[in-house]
Amino acid sequence: MKNWLPKWRIMSLFSMIALLLAGCGKPFLSTLQPAGEVASMQYDLMLLSTVIMVLVIIVVTIIFIYVVVRFRRRKGDESVIPKQVEGSHKLEMIWTVIPILLLIILTVPTVAYTFKLADVKEMEGKNKENAMIINVRANAYWWEFEYPNQKVVTSQDLVVPTDQKVYFNLKASDVKHSFWIPAVGGKMDTNTDVVNQFWLEFDSKKAEEAGGIFYGKCAELCGPSHALMDFKVKALSQDEFDAWVEDMKTAKPQVAAADADVKAGEELFSKSCIGCHAVEAQDNRPEQARQAPNLAGFADREKVAGVLEHNEENIKAWLKDPEYFKPGNKMTGTYGELSDEQIDQLTKYLESLKLK
Repeated sequence: MKNWLPKWRIMSLFSMIALLLAGCGKPFLSTLQPAGEVASMQYDLMLLSTVIMVLVIIVVTIIFIYVVVRFRRRKGDESVIPKQVEGSHKLEMIWTVIPILLLIILTVPTVAYTFKLADVKEMEGKNKENAMIINVRANAYWWEFEYPNQKVVTSQDLVVPTDQKVYFNLKASDVKHSFWIPAVGGKMDTNTDVVNQFWLEFDSKKAEEAGGIFYGKCAELCGPSHALMDFKVKALSQDEFDAWVEDMKTAKPQVAAADADVKAGEELFSKSCIGCHAVEAQDNRPEQARQAPNLAGFADREKVAGVLEHNEENIKAWLKDPEYFKPGNKMTGTYGELSDEQIDQLTKYLESLKLK
């Protein structure tokens, strides 16, 4: 008995931890707090399948306990052979029909939701110009977001309007990645040879609960910095989104009236960074030429490189050693070593890239 006591303590501890973790979740990240129509449908399917599985487990457990207790071997009956029964058509029908019914209950809404979530006809043909479309391009290890109808390009921070369908064209520039906003909808792969399409809807009330920010992830192992391939989603009202688009279209680096360090930073950027990056959202270059994140409105972004808190210290740390924060990223080794003075100048210039 004493030998079992430590094991039961460990089991109790793990049970308590599991119960505690089951209640964890943030509205900007948790799939258990759906923040849109797609996420709600997927959550309903998850609940339905869980209920079915739990019911099956309960029924099977009850039958198992009943059989063990009812037909256990009793003292004095060791030599008695129970009556042998070969099959029961009634039981066979029951345990064949019930699983079929359970599968039908699960299959019907699953198929219906699958076709509904795959309906992207609004982003094709005559409706294309009126639909909210975003071209997502996954790169190692950053994200580009192009708004073809609005004629702007940005990166790392995905900005979307709430309470309407947002359609996505998903593709990759190097290896397979996977686009996933856990709180808003299930993931979908981005491939180099085919464009995947789907839609999401961002609920305004849920967005308000999440502080207007959702977290996005890469859900496909793509290299050493896969776990660091994050992006942020800013969910805005339609008026706020329209204002953001206009700000992006007119945003230009304000260097003329800036101090000497900002001007020096711009000159350094123009010599060593502009070949890959851009600082204006209306970027007409072909995709092949866009080898690094578009930095228009960089100073207003939530994160540095998608993973670091946005502050001057982290910008300098990233410029000094990007490989330390994202191993295998394409920025590493593309420019010579920067002096502390040059890093300070570049940082000040990047912080001048504001929308207003």
